[in-house]
Order: sequence, then C-alpha cells, then structure tokens
Amino acid sequence: MAANFMRLSMLIRLVLLTAFVSSASGQFHLGPKSRQPSPTPPPMRKASDLIRRQEPLKVNQSLLKQATQDNTRIVVSIPKQRAYLMIGDQVVADGPVSSGRRGHETPHGHFNVMEKDPNHHSSLYGDFVDGSGRIVRGGTHFAGASMKWFLRLTGEGVGMHIGILPGYPASHGCIRESVDGAKLFYDYAKVGTSIDVGDF
Repeated sequence: MAANFMRLSMLIRLVLLTAFVSSASGQFHLGPKSRQPSPTPPPMRKASDLIRRQEPLKVNQSLLKQATQDNTRIVVSIPKQRAYLMIGDQVVADGPVSSGRRGHETPHGHFNVMEKDPNHHSSLYGDFVDGSGRIVRGGTHFAGASMKWFLRLTGEGVGMHIGILPGYPASHGCIRESVDGAKLFYDYAKVGTSIDVGDF
C-alpha cells in the first residue's frame, strides 16, 4: 500500500510539474480549442495618409482686378471647409480653411470684421519660451501663437488667419487659412467687411 501511495504521489507530482512547465511556456490550456498566435496588426498609417488634401486657393484674376475693400464680402462654408471672397454673387477667390473642431466649433452667423492685425498673437494659445525662444518649463514667458493676417470676427477672439489645414475642422474656433489665402482675404477686407459663416 505504501508503494501504491508513493507511485500515486509521484504521478501527481509529475502531472503538476508538466502542467507548470506547459503553462509557463504558454502551451497549457483547458478545453479543446488550441491557442492560435495573435494576428499581426496592420502597419501604422502615416499622419500624411490621414490628411485629406484640399484644393488650393483659386483666384478669378479678371474679378480680382475689380475687387476693392469697399465692394467685397467673405463667405465661409463650414461643410465644404472653404472661404470665398465675393463681389455680389460672384466668386473672386475660393480657398481652403479649417474651422473649429468639435467642442470648439466656429460660431455661425453674420459678422463684420472688427479688427485687422497683420501680426496678431493669441492671448490664449501658445508656448512658454525662454529668452532665446526655445520652448521650456521654467524661467519662461508666454509667447502667444502667431496668427498672421488676422481678421477678428468676435469679441471672444475668433478670427480668420494663417494656420494648418488638415482638411477637416481642427482649430479652437478660428478659421485657419492658407498663407496665400489669408493674405489675399486680408488685403481685400477692411474693418466692417461682411463675413457670413455657416452651412453654405
């Protein structure tokens, strides 16, 4: 009987040791389903693949010759992510924009340019930089984000200016424009110029 007990004890130890070694190597499992290796995830897409290319600024040169700060108005289409410099119902220029993202939507409605500032800097968004302009954490001052060719629409700081255009709404509420578009719209607008923003 002692011999049977020893064999049984030895057999239990062997089964436990086998189970331990198998589970440590990841091969032990319960049930009929065998473990399959994880599928290889698809490669990461580059950020540039995710950015929708927008049509560049288009200018009707014959209408541009007729445009003045007194006869133009601006229309911004949120769904199309385009801004239009207009004389009456004719499009002088049609340029890409990036409006406010979810939670920071660009206000819709009728506005008039409240201020023009060719070298505006944000009082809300920017970086803390040292004396040489490097972004740092201590011993710094605030440098507001550059918003060149700024046309102010609201008292809360929403305006049109140069910015990154990823092809979708991405700003904190402003209407970002291309470099050439922002300069053109700035040159043909004045304080008081009409700007309509909406689902056009």
